[in-house]
Amino acid sequence: MSGREPGSRTDGIERAEGHAVGLTDWLLTSGERGNPATRLDRRRPDRAAWSDGNHVRPLVHGATYFGELLAAIRSQRAGDLLLFTDWRGDPDERLAGHGTEIGTVLSEAAQRGVIVKGLVWRSHLDRFQFSETENRHLGEEIEAAGGECLLDMRVRPGGSHHQKLVVLRHPGRPELDVAYVGGTDLCRNRNDDAAHRGDPQAQPISAAYGPHPPWHDIQLALRGPAVGDIEACFRERWDDPAPLSRSPVTRLRERAHREDIHADPLPPQLPDPRPCGTHTVQVLCTYPNRLLRGYDFAPDGERSIARGYLKALRRARALIYLEDQYLWSPHVVKFFAEALAANPGLRLVAVIPSFPEQDGRITLPMNLVGRITALEKLRRAGEGRVAVYGLENHAGTPVYVHAKVCVIDDVWASVGSDNINLRSWTHDSELDCAVLDASTDPREPRDPGGLGDGARSYARNLRLELSREHLDREEPEASDAPDVLCDPVSAFDTFAASAAALDSWHDSGRVGPRPPGRLRTYRPPDLSQPAKALSMPLYRLFVDPDGRPFRLRRHNSY
Repeated sequence: MSGREPGSRTDGIERAEGHAVGLTDWLLTSGERGNPATRLDRRRPDRAAWSDGNHVRPLVHGATYFGELLAAIRSQRAGDLLLFTDWRGDPDERLAGHGTEIGTVLSEAAQRGVIVKGLVWRSHLDRFQFSETENRHLGEEIEAAGGECLLDMRVRPGGSHHQKLVVLRHPGRPELDVAYVGGTDLCRNRNDDAAHRGDPQAQPISAAYGPHPPWHDIQLALRGPAVGDIEACFRERWDDPAPLSRSPVTRLRERAHREDIHADPLPPQLPDPRPCGTHTVQVLCTYPNRLLRGYDFAPDGERSIARGYLKALRRARALIYLEDQYLWSPHVVKFFAEALAANPGLRLVAVIPSFPEQDGRITLPMNLVGRITALEKLRRAGEGRVAVYGLENHAGTPVYVHAKVCVIDDVWASVGSDNINLRSWTHDSELDCAVLDASTDPREPRDPGGLGDGARSYARNLRLELSREHLDREEPEASDAPDVLCDPVSAFDTFAASAAALDSWHDSGRVGPRPPGRLRTYRPPDLSQPAKALSMPLYRLFVDPDGRPFRLRRHNSY
């Protein structure tokens, strides 16, 4: 293609009126990523910063993902490759009933001769309700079966490895190659479905969510050349020569128990799977600027998730649709606020948890202060064009929103492990896939802001699938039938009307039939009682809303 620069491509997207819209209008070039050390932008012959010809399917709900993952792993045979990273792994979490515990399934794969390699975060002590014990036991099961699972603490102080991915490769059967990327951990609480009755294997969170917290999440299934990019990200972390932990106590314990402190070599990476679809995928990451010795593949850290969002937000003209676990850092939210302020026709819809995950006199107000401050910033910038909702199931129990989704103008769509908060943009390891579809949505293609970008099938279908579930609406029977949700203004108003009806039903004592829909207008809990311990101004001055002292929050610019 004429006009192509090294590290970028401008083909693949056409304006509705026939003029080219370069992928570089939405995606980062290699230079814009800001991390020349990564393999991602130099592993293809043309050094492109993304891959074309992929097929990406959103797997909404943990039960959907777990069922597909189980079948895919059980189809692997000797010599195949299974790679995974996780924040938390519970070996007894069932993918689909008895006998499908994740530790059992991975161990059986290793016993069949599948090369199983895993990286899970060696987290803080379980008395803080994190997951060192669970991760250690998962690794022990896998290694006893012949695989290798490393507990990885190669992070900055106060940080975590938060990536959640699985890569399955099949030498001689590349048509089966697949990668799974998103926000769903291989652990308790995640195995929920559209009914949102919760995972039978529950891990306690805030009491507001009950004994089996309803859980909303999403993972992507990717086929095509992007599988090679996801694998390359895993290999960068696996090949990191730094010790798995810098703690002298941990390293002494490892030596005493003769534990692995370095990863065994991986087999050579296979060629990327052949193109099989119309989706362009850009893999974006966050890595911190690690103290003392940086990552070989990101010596000054990487902020491409933040940079990818910022570039896409500059093109936002009609609708930003968010689903996010946090949405609470004013430092991050300001970029969404700037987009709203600059574009009077732009609207923002956000679906978030109605209550923070953790109760407590300290953690609850700390979480709420960051969220309230962030939402105030958005609402001031949007002037009535910002709507924030929580979810509930049909029994009235709040649904914990763990999904990490952003769709901008039904063109650019992002799903990954990253949240809209400072940790995900600067401090923890994260992985995200930004997707642009080469095919235009045939249903009333629009031209937001006169840019000529047009709605794309993948991004619009993702937003519509999520919206219909939250609204209890069926997909129109005819694929070309008008859908009020396609129009950004109508979609915004439809969400508002549905939430208002359900709010009114609750406020009136639940008299009469329950209105359809699961959306509730977000109303932050009263801070007056928990804030008696430490006042709100003190939190603003001394505590990062993401849960770390400000002295640990120093980071590179985006």
